[in-house]
Amino acid sequence: MTVRVLIVEDEEFLADAIRTRLAMDAIAADIVGDGDAALEAAAINDYDVVLLDRDIPGTHGDDVCRTLAADPESPAILMLTAAGSLDDRVGGLELGADDYLSKPFEFPELIARLRALNRRSFTSLPPVLERRGVRLDPFRREVTVGGRFVTLARKEFAVLELLLQAQGGVVSAETILEKAWDENANPFTNSVKVTISNLRRKLGDPSIISTVAGVGYAITEESDND
Repeated sequence: MTVRVLIVEDEEFLADAIRTRLAMDAIAADIVGDGDAALEAAAINDYDVVLLDRDIPGTHGDDVCRTLAADPESPAILMLTAAGSLDDRVGGLELGADDYLSKPFEFPELIARLRALNRRSFTSLPPVLERRGVRLDPFRREVTVGGRFVTLARKEFAVLELLLQAQGGVVSAETILEKAWDENANPFTNSVKVTISNLRRKLGDPSIISTVAGVGYAITEESDND
């Protein structure tokens, strides 16, 4: 599923490396370097998962975890730490973390855990999304249309995933921008419109993506081209 992540990590090189690797899988991520900034960012933005380093400046990672976990509307928490003992893992989970990953880690495992955490909030959705002849596998990063493989850019993949997740519901341009881009995205940009246009072209005719005027975009059972 499309995932927007908050990376809470004070090691700048590692944080940048994680964000770069996530971007390769069409996962948008923001970075903060301390606990106070983490709580502020989580209160402002709609994140799906917080990748939380346990030992960070300011408000300690344990307290950040405890505060976020107390809110039933908070994002999932994947705690990240160099301490990998059983007691450390149990302690992190008892604080309210949803999962725990020790440093050093392999990026494929990190991405799989992030997607698994996000999928829990979409319990009615299967791992592979299908609608109107389009099949999207988020783990293999594959899209087929009527059995034909289609190559999509990262943002195109992320937007298509969001539309398929909605199961026929309308997704606003604002939601697409928030989920598929990061906090640096210009809210007045036409990136969403351009990406939708590119998706329609690559998925072929007749277009399965309809525009609901003044509302957003949808993949319905009988979608009309706009």
